[in-house]
Amino acid sequence: MRPVLLCEPNISEGKDLLLVERVLDRVRAVAGVKILDVSSDADHNRSVFTYLGDPLQVLAATEALAAEAVGLIDMRLHHGSHPRMGAIDVVPFIPVRGLTNSEAIEIARRFGMYLGALGVPVYYYEEAATRPERRLLPDIRKGQYEALEVKMRNPLWAPDEGPSEFNPRAGATVTGVRFPLVAFNVNLRSTDVGIAERIARSVRNTNGGLRHVRAIGLALEELGQVQVSMNLVNYFETPIPRVLEMVRSEAARYGVAVAGAELVGPLPMGALEEVVKHYLQAHDFRMEQIIETALLD
Repeated sequence: MRPVLLCEPNISEGKDLLLVERVLDRVRAVAGVKILDVSSDADHNRSVFTYLGDPLQVLAATEALAAEAVGLIDMRLHHGSHPRMGAIDVVPFIPVRGLTNSEAIEIARRFGMYLGALGVPVYYYEEAATRPERRLLPDIRKGQYEALEVKMRNPLWAPDEGPSEFNPRAGATVTGVRFPLVAFNVNLRSTDVGIAERIARSVRNTNGGLRHVRAIGLALEELGQVQVSMNLVNYFETPIPRVLEMVRSEAARYGVAVAGAELVGPLPMGALEEVVKHYLQAHDFRMEQIIETALLD
């Protein structure tokens, strides 16, 4: 069974779609890498690429993507609603099949060294973290790009790879290995971003909400709505329906309705099992019942 590695780079550009295509072309040029999804959001001013393949091919594609993005994106000009600290903001590697965490970490470290050699400060997170305080992305990204120059003067925040000096054009990048998360956003029929922020505080784990949920409130100016933007970092223990119903309940407190929800990028098939069980009340449903699962090698 051949090993399969998935990568999901997030770059700080979601408005200039020609630029996004130029970055994506570098991935397309690597044989054997399958692109699963590309998601660009103008309000977030962010694009997320998802692709998989042989680990070394995925590494080559990610290095090519990074070289192109670093040359095209200037963080001094960047404005968007999503938290970010670099032109290539975060690059998670996710072992899918036939690959240990240690082997995936080796790929992430090779990428980090490559990007560092391009002059970009790099921090390792999650399974690749070198220090406990750097394990979680929100902790590393606290203060975002605007606070990075001062933050890097502190020896405690010297990067794991690359220069120790602030790079105003590229900012800094976070990379590592993590469990496959679900990027799940709920849009609300309101223009009051304060409501979305209060709901996010109620839902997220760090404020006593749902375990394995990270959440922020954002304004979606083009839609005239606000959003509770979330990462579900363990969909087994905190499934999608539980999260949606809590957001819906909290929104009702403010007289606000849910306008819709979105799943950003591909997601593991197992994440949908609880959706079927909850909303169809098919409590004995198993993913093995899906015909297409028998076709997977």
